Amino acid sequence: MSLPATASQTAGPYWHLIDFPEWADLLRSNGPNAAIEGERIAIEGTVTDGDGAPCADVMVEIWQADPAGSYEGEFHGYGRCGTDKDGRFRFVTLKPGPVRAEGNAFQAPHVAISLFARGLLKQLVTRLYFAGEKLNEQDAILNAIPAARRGTVIAQRATDGSWRLDLRLQGESETVFFEV
Repeated sequence: MSLPATASQTAGPYWHLIDFPEWADLLRSNGPNAAIEGERIAIEGTVTDGDGAPCADVMVEIWQADPAGSYEGEFHGYGRCGTDKDGRFRFVTLKPGPVRAEGNAFQAPHVAISLFARGLLKQLVTRLYFAGEKLNEQDAILNAIPAARRGTVIAQRATDGSWRLDLRLQGESETVFFEV
């Protein structure tokens, strides 16, 4: 006997209940980060499936440190947005600084990304690193990824100054996702 699927067996498609578009702008004038200084950036990309088709029903969440590399200050480093009909997402935030790691080491500036989507039993977790950062060469987590696959987590600066990282859920050029 087959039991029907329940909400606890899959993630989504409930985004309309928890989607607050203003959460994608961490620097909104009436938000908690309005007065915090730092390099203003946009992070954008497209989520696609294994065939390269856009995923229009994905909730993308970010979590990041402040420009000084701290999670302890006044900066509210959490954002959330749903993908549009073309699988696109976009956040406005401040570029994070290097985060202290064990000993005297630092992690390269990065943004943690979680993806929630229909058919997933739990979220997918990855990181966005910034191309050209000196600390990328020393970041233990980034360097644990095979060199041939690191590009799937390194955002490139676009001509308008934003940072772009496309996320592929499976197949060729699949984004590296972490077990957490």
